[in-house]
Amino acid sequence: MMNTKLWASVAIAATLSLGMTACGTATSDSGSTAEQASATAQADSANPCAANPCAGAATLVSFNADDGVAILGTDPVAYFTQGEAVQGSEEFEHEWNGVVWRFANAEHRDLFAAAPEQYAPQYGGYCAWAVSQGATAPIEPDAWKIVDGKLYLNYNSDVQTRWEQDIPGNIDKANQNWPGVLTQ
Repeated sequence: MMNTKLWASVAIAATLSLGMTACGTATSDSGSTAEQASATAQADSANPCAANPCAGAATLVSFNADDGVAILGTDPVAYFTQGEAVQGSEEFEHEWNGVVWRFANAEHRDLFAAAPEQYAPQYGGYCAWAVSQGATAPIEPDAWKIVDGKLYLNYNSDVQTRWEQDIPGNIDKANQNWPGVLTQ
């Protein structure tokens, strides 16, 4: 079994703003300005985040990054565009959330920079099956799957086979465990 504390210490911590839309205010496309102001005021009074939309929205998230490089230098966009793990290049790097991401070309780098949450792996790039089991583990870039438009990585192909036996259940368990597994 992997020493989860060892791998957690390898990770680089970064702060992400999560849940900001939950702290938004309600508006209406119809009605008068007075009605909209009234609706907004009612929403604000019922919404504790309305006065300070950033209050309580930050969560500490850790990325699995060997030597500060995510996914062992594999291009995260290539999983989506080419359907395979492709090694990135130092020539095409982008820093996001405290780690370096590498890409096979400038186009992939620019796609990632414009929408990193769309391409970054779930659970900070840790093994999805391990997170579903309440732990963290490193990954092999070739053990991956895109489910509902999200990238999931696994420790190796054997572990990925276990994870694939109940993908929805394992994602549900991992979502419940993440990011709490980082503090264990």
